[in-house]
Amino acid sequence: MLLSIIIPVYNAEKYLNRCLESVFKAVALSKVSTEVIIVDNGSTDESMIIAEKFSKESPLRIKICYCETPGAAAARNYGVKKALGKYIWFIDADDEITEESVRDLVKTAEKNKAELVMMGAKRIYSENSSNYLSAVDPKAPDFKSRFVRYGAGPWQFLILKNWWTSNNFLFKEGIIHEDMEMVSALILFTDKFFAVDKPLYLYYQNSDSVLHKNQWDPHYLDIFPALRGLYGRFQRAGVVGEYFYELEWFFIWNLLIDSYKDFTKFPEGKEGLEFSREMLKKYFPEWRKNPFLREKPLKLRIRVRLNYRKK
Repeated sequence: MLLSIIIPVYNAEKYLNRCLESVFKAVALSKVSTEVIIVDNGSTDESMIIAEKFSKESPLRIKICYCETPGAAAARNYGVKKALGKYIWFIDADDEITEESVRDLVKTAEKNKAELVMMGAKRIYSENSSNYLSAVDPKAPDFKSRFVRYGAGPWQFLILKNWWTSNNFLFKEGIIHEDMEMVSALILFTDKFFAVDKPLYLYYQNSDSVLHKNQWDPHYLDIFPALRGLYGRFQRAGVVGEYFYELEWFFIWNLLIDSYKDFTKFPEGKEGLEFSREMLKKYFPEWRKNPFLREKPLKLRIRVRLNYRKK
């Protein structure tokens, strides 16, 4: 078994068939021995009916598992335990992969004896506009710096399973920013990083996804334990000094730009603004001097400073 595709599922009836169809096409084209591990996370809709039907009618090797612990982090961790493949790939149930994705990723991994292969992704918005999330170029002299600053999702990597498990990587359970707590630190643990800079993954920005709801969710505040966890990983590796400005920029972006939108969209998010200021004061009190921030357009620099001051 070369590849295990792990798909956490929670009430994904609107998207799951589309996702599985894309996986089927990619595996068929690649001829790579593949298993698909569907991990149900307490769905109350018809997601598992769809999964069971697809399992019976498709030649894909499909395992359907049930994880009682809520959250995508627990489902992914559970899926890794069940995986038999040499490589693992985490795919979200509301997304798709391209037809050539499995072929290109496994070929790159096998040719280079890779531990981590990053791919490009196409991010698709509800109004059908899109943009491209490029892969970090491992040939660039500053690729480790960019990797730390990038903030990729776990679905953007093909991963050597033995490398993953031997490093005891686990997604932090109980929070929704579980990938942020880990992904930017992965580059610290490998010298066998490669990339396929093509849009092999289709990342949909669905309004009903965990991170894109139209109503307040207390889990939006999970950004804070996630960032603390990420900082802790760099501390334990003894490289905070080496990647200080990268981490500082990562905190600036996620606290004063990305999560700021959620905190100001809802009245309940007001405390998130105060938590953001407190976190920056604690970890990066001189954040205004960050070299990556100073490279940004004046409009963005002003916006970030104003966001910091907002009460």
